[in-house]
Amino acid sequence: MEFAIGLLLIASFFGFAFYCVKGYNLMAGFLTMATLWLVLSLLGTLGASPAFIEANPVLQFGAGTDTSLVKVLNTVYQSGPEGWGTILINFLFGAWFGRVLMDTGIAGTIIRKTVELGGDKPLITVILLDVVTAIIFTSMTGAGPVMAVGVIVLPILMSLGIPKAISLFTFIASVGAGSYLNPVFFAQYRAFVIDPSELPDFTFGWYAHQWGYAATAIMVVVSIVMTAIYLRGSKKSHAWAAQAAPQARKDAPGYTLILPLVPVILNIAFNFSVIGGFLLAGLLALFFCGKFDKGFRENIQYLNKLMYDGTVDTAPMVGFLVCLPMFNTVAKYASPYFSAVLGPIIPTSPLMICVLFTVLLFFSLFRGPLTLVGCGAATLGVLKNVSSFSVPFMYCVFAIPTITGNLGSCITQSWTAWGLSYTKVESKDFLRLSVPTLYIGGTLLFVLTYITMSNLGTAWFV
Repeated sequence: MEFAIGLLLIASFFGFAFYCVKGYNLMAGFLTMATLWLVLSLLGTLGASPAFIEANPVLQFGAGTDTSLVKVLNTVYQSGPEGWGTILINFLFGAWFGRVLMDTGIAGTIIRKTVELGGDKPLITVILLDVVTAIIFTSMTGAGPVMAVGVIVLPILMSLGIPKAISLFTFIASVGAGSYLNPVFFAQYRAFVIDPSELPDFTFGWYAHQWGYAATAIMVVVSIVMTAIYLRGSKKSHAWAAQAAPQARKDAPGYTLILPLVPVILNIAFNFSVIGGFLLAGLLALFFCGKFDKGFRENIQYLNKLMYDGTVDTAPMVGFLVCLPMFNTVAKYASPYFSAVLGPIIPTSPLMICVLFTVLLFFSLFRGPLTLVGCGAATLGVLKNVSSFSVPFMYCVFAIPTITGNLGSCITQSWTAWGLSYTKVESKDFLRLSVPTLYIGGTLLFVLTYITMSNLGTAWFV
C-alpha cells in the first residue's frame, strides 16, 4: 500500500510541475496540493504495513497516540501559515524600503551617476550598471522596485545601441545576482529548510561570509562576461534611442547613496534586525531627501502610502507564501511514502547531489521541481527525509536554482514577464541568452557549494 501511495504522490508531483509550467496561480496550486497530499498520506496509513507505520512515527496518529487527526489538520492549515508570519513581515518591510529608495530618488541617482562614470563606452557602462543593480537588490525586494529600476536602466542600455534582448537579460541577471545577498530572500528560503530556532547559528552573517559574498561575485562576473560575449556577436541597435532618456529630476544628496547597503551591513556586521535596518535606513532616506517637509498628519499619511504601495507590490507573493507553509507541513507526512519509492535511488553524497542538480538545472525554470518558489518545496521535503545533509548545504543547493534559475533566468518570474512586455522581447530570445548563463553560473556555484558546504561538522545537522 505504501508503494502505491508513493506512486500516486509522485504522479501528482509531476502534475503539479505541469501546472506550474502552464503559469497557473501558485497560491491555489499549493493549497490544492497540500490537501491532496494530506488525504493520500492519511489514506495510506489505513492499508500500510505495520512495519512501515512503526518505522515512521510521523504517521502514527489516532487512538492510543499523542497526535489526533484534528491536531494534524490544525498543524497543516493553522500552525504552518502562522509560523511564516515573520517571513511575511520581513518581505513587506523590504518592499516598503524599496519604495522609499525609489520615491526619494536615491536608486535613480545611483544609476545616473553610474552612467556618467561609464561615459560613452557601452561595455564599461554595462559593467557598472550590472554591479550597481546587483548592489541595489541586496536590499530591495518585490516586483515593483525591479520594474521601477528597470524603467531607468533598460532605456539607458538600449540607447547605447545594446540590443533589447541583451539589455533585458543583463538587467534581470544582475537582479538575481544581488538577491544572493538579500536578507529578506535569505530568511524566506531558510524557512523552507529549517526553523531558525532549531539552528540559530545559521544566520545571514554566517551565510554571507561562508557563501553569499562569493555567490554574488560569481554571478555578477558571469553575467558581465556573458553579456560581453553576446554583444560581440550582435548588431548594434538604436531603436530605443529616441525614448531612452529618463525624465530629469533632482538628484538625491550624495551622502544618501550608501543607504541601500545599510540594512545589509548592519545585519552582517552586528546581527542587527533586518526590519530595524530597513526602518533606520528608510527613515534616514526620507529625512535627508526632504520628504518630511509637511505637517505631522501629512507625513504619517505619506508613510502609510509607501507601505500600501509596497504591500501591493508583494501581494501576489504574499498569497503564495500563505499557502506554501501548508504544503511544506504536509510534505513531512508524505515523505515516508516518497522514501519507500525513491529512497534506494536518490544519491546520498554531497558530490552526487551537486552533480545531479547541475545537470538538471533546466528544471529550475517554469516553477519546476528545483525552485523553491515552484514545486521545488516538494523536492526539498523528499530530499530532507531520505538523506542526511547539513542545513547550510541544503540551503545552498536549492538557493542556486531558485535565485539564478527562477529569479534571474525564468520568464515566469513576474518582473521578467513585465520586462518582456516592456521591451517587446520574445520569450525564446530571452531564454536563448539566460539558459546558457544559468548553466555556466549554476555549475560554478555548485562547485563553490561542494567546496564550502559539503564537509561541515555534525553541529550543522538537525
